[in-house]
Amino acid sequence: MAKHEELPIPVFETLEPVYGGDPHLEEARLRFDNLKSKFLKFFGHQPQLFARSPGRVNLIGEHIDYEGYCVLPMAIRQDTIVTIRKNEGQNVLTIANVNDQTYATCTYPADPNQALDLKHHKWGHYFICGYKGYYDYAKSKGVDVGQPVGLDVLVDGIVPTGSGLSSSAAFVCSSTIAIMAAFGVNFPKKEIAQVTCDCERHIGTQSGGMDQAISVMGKAGFAELIDFNPIHATDVELPAGGTFVIAHSLAASEKAVTAATNYNNRVLECNLASIVLGIKLGMKPQEAILKVKTLSDVEGMCVSFARKHNSSDPVLAVKEFLKEEPYTAVEIEGITGEKLTSSFSNNTAYLDVINVAKQYKLHQRAAHVYSEANRVHAFKDVVSSKLSEDDKLNKLGHLMNESHHSCSVLYECSCPELEELVKICRDNGALGARLTGAGWGGCAVALVKENIVPQFILSLKERFYKARIDKGVIKENNVDNYVFASKPSSGAAIFKF
Repeated sequence: MAKHEELPIPVFETLEPVYGGDPHLEEARLRFDNLKSKFLKFFGHQPQLFARSPGRVNLIGEHIDYEGYCVLPMAIRQDTIVTIRKNEGQNVLTIANVNDQTYATCTYPADPNQALDLKHHKWGHYFICGYKGYYDYAKSKGVDVGQPVGLDVLVDGIVPTGSGLSSSAAFVCSSTIAIMAAFGVNFPKKEIAQVTCDCERHIGTQSGGMDQAISVMGKAGFAELIDFNPIHATDVELPAGGTFVIAHSLAASEKAVTAATNYNNRVLECNLASIVLGIKLGMKPQEAILKVKTLSDVEGMCVSFARKHNSSDPVLAVKEFLKEEPYTAVEIEGITGEKLTSSFSNNTAYLDVINVAKQYKLHQRAAHVYSEANRVHAFKDVVSSKLSEDDKLNKLGHLMNESHHSCSVLYECSCPELEELVKICRDNGALGARLTGAGWGGCAVALVKENIVPQFILSLKERFYKARIDKGVIKENNVDNYVFASKPSSGAAIFKF
């Protein structure tokens, strides 16, 4: 029997297998009917097919996927649907959105080799990521892609943007799957997850692959422990009696726009920390620069050092060999014997970071990654333990609180709004609460006993959202889009009807 990740994207003729029963099924029917009628109105013909891919909430394991470590997310109900039709009479990609007042129609040439103008970011760029990714991968697999043809595309996304719930990954994944299906092919899920992860380089951001993996491979009723190299998903059935509540801080996290100072900055700091650790632990500088890319690459050396001191914790090596004070570029270059711009001359994202960074906090970033990686496995061990349900929930909440502290203090990817929201969650009954996603805005996720969920959400509305409603930040009738309980949802799917 093929493993879950080796199966192709499922193809359905009805919505029930993905969207379940009422009220979500009725909501989905209305969305698909609306997409169909708007597609016909806009393009003058019926769509060929639909592809959906969900957003996700990461329960624990933040900023460690790109360092080669396991993460533990779950897919959520909110998704992006892309409906598509080949238009062989034109050589243009026309990408429209049902929310056309916010997202103006974008057009691009039907050219998979086109370069994107990253200085002028457009929402349609995410579709082009999937378009370029499909062609690159299809050619690498020997698939005859033929001459590029026009595509008519209409998008409906209900994953809140800038929320840390992977709206961009949901869009890239659904786009790639729609394009793939339109051309009559269906790759295994793990391959699509890798393709869509690699796509992000086209918009200038680095990615570890978690967002794409869970969006493609999510399974209803289960969170997933995602391993990388190779991509593999292990079902994690969460304890009964607990529910996750997701709450938006209303501070937008613009990952692509702030990449050089936030997300990509942290990726580079981790790379530098791993190189410096490698050198301090005995590698030759040039060897470390060429071979060491992530903190997982030098974890074995760190653990070997720790064992000499009766420990197995790689953080011991971090404390010994990386100073707590920030490093300057000159200090790092003194250790590596090479200019940073030379070491990373082939990585434009890193060069953008180097151009603006004044310092690098290597100790703090490495300490977060190693400790957070341990928390992921501790989380899974608690879930599979023989503890009582209450004890499991309490321990999971404690791990989530520890994770937030590490993200906030060591990785510095929180913000005042998230800090306020997390505190309100804990003060009103959450067993644990933490930021989720890249941070610098976006959402918090709270573990709450199921029997208090309605009162908990009411408390958040009163203590966090009411002041924002009064100031006109959001409308009262939209608040349910910003705070909601969630069970694990299913992953990507293709619909033909």
